[in-house]
Amino acid sequence: MRLWSEHLVIAPILIPLIVGAILVLLDEKRRVAKSMISVLSTLALLVVAVQMMRYVSAAHAPGASITAVYMLGNWPAPFGIVLVADRLSAMMLVLTALLALASLIFSLARWHKAGPHFHTLFQLLLMGLNGAFLTGDLFNLFVFFEVMLAASYGLLLHGSGPTRVKAGLHYIAVNLAAALLFLIGVSLIYGITGTLNMADLAARIPDLPHENRILLEAGGAVLGVAFLVKAGMWPLNFWLPPAYTAAAAPVAAIFAVMSKLGVYVILRLSLLLFGEQAQESAGFGFDVLLYGGMITMAFGAVGVVASQALGRLAGYSVLVSSGTLLAAVGWGSAGVTAGALFYLVSSTLTIAAFFLLIELVERGQDAGANVLAVTMEAYGDADEEEEDDEVGVAMPGTLAALGICFGMCGILLAGLPPLSGFIAKFAMMSSMFNPAGLGSDAAIRPSAWWLVGLIILSGLSALIAMTRAGIRTFWASIEGTVPRVLVMEMAPVILLLFLTVMLTLEAGSVMAYLEETARNLHVPQGYMHDVMTAPGMLQEGAQP
Repeated sequence: MRLWSEHLVIAPILIPLIVGAILVLLDEKRRVAKSMISVLSTLALLVVAVQMMRYVSAAHAPGASITAVYMLGNWPAPFGIVLVADRLSAMMLVLTALLALASLIFSLARWHKAGPHFHTLFQLLLMGLNGAFLTGDLFNLFVFFEVMLAASYGLLLHGSGPTRVKAGLHYIAVNLAAALLFLIGVSLIYGITGTLNMADLAARIPDLPHENRILLEAGGAVLGVAFLVKAGMWPLNFWLPPAYTAAAAPVAAIFAVMSKLGVYVILRLSLLLFGEQAQESAGFGFDVLLYGGMITMAFGAVGVVASQALGRLAGYSVLVSSGTLLAAVGWGSAGVTAGALFYLVSSTLTIAAFFLLIELVERGQDAGANVLAVTMEAYGDADEEEEDDEVGVAMPGTLAALGICFGMCGILLAGLPPLSGFIAKFAMMSSMFNPAGLGSDAAIRPSAWWLVGLIILSGLSALIAMTRAGIRTFWASIEGTVPRVLVMEMAPVILLLFLTVMLTLEAGSVMAYLEETARNLHVPQGYMHDVMTAPGMLQEGAQP
């Protein structure tokens, strides 16, 4: 069972890689075949991710860390490339697969025909994301990061149009600069420590001589800036709202998890390399994350209130989400980290559903239809019949369904009870005010009041903006027609929102999983031991 599970670790990388290579060989006119292959591949990824989560969360002693380690070429760490699946990476794989499946199904009605090689780029994006979540060394983190970015460049430009081209050029330039910073930071760290394996780095950092720590911390800072660009921390986030707003709806939905990749890497490396075990370097950068995250929350909240277009409202909601998570990482408490992970899942599902919903809502105001018409004309499909462009059955009761989903998105973004957004924020605030548990006399940090205040105010800003947008869209008297929404377009939105309801109903078991995940992150010795002592398959008795 263990051997099979360890081999399963590489499946989330191999499946989209192989499928992407197959799809690029198929003619673009074979859209049905390409769509079916892509959907089946994404379903397989979801099954693998769920199985991996079950394995790493199997019953074990409290506080122990179960990880699945896969060594490419059978070379043990730190000499070879290792892939590592633990509770956090397995959770991110499941979340990515769910978003990918919803986005892909939504795209089958219209968007996948708006440009060439959509499914190939989509699979390569999944390969890059999954590889970044699973890798155990910084060099391959860079490799998978670049694969993901290369695919995202094509997906952002999918559908053509001047708005996407302009936003895409800014997006490419910013991410190329971030990639350069990534290389500089990795080079500094390798020059000082002589290794890029994350577990080996964590073991070597405490013993570094004092005079070398400034270069190590400089490398960590440069590397951190590269991922703060992707996470969207202020003032490095100027590119994010325009890019996410310009992207096609299914692309923006899957992009919702890309910003969380930056948060994931910062969370992983901060606690692994600069946690309490790092001696003199313990806590390096935590204050920057805390106060930078708070500023990002404030900036995003102002942007949410000021946004008149729904797309920009969603883009600034991404910044509020990222700022909240970065501040929670900088707080440095296992209890706050557990609540932040709950918030990560809830907010990502909500924002992805909101991006998909926006196109359906705006279609009734002819905005989405006009964008799609321009897109199809640019690709040469403008003379096709409208009926030929749509696949599936139109959904009855469209406005009622759209209104209910819009209201749920508003409740989730605002963090109002009883849905998962409220539970996540309450878990974080409760840990801030009770750092040693209920009934303790531990002092409350002064910054807790500022952070809790920003969490509440950001929720209030989302409530105001969503209420205003809902009144203008569904209640005000406007000239427009009821949008023709297909079942396959509405189903992914309902699926994502249903998952947030399940998060609410299963909050106890989900929080138990996330609390154990947070404990393992804050006490990474188990992760380090599992990676550094994992024997090769040949040593375990497997035949070459």
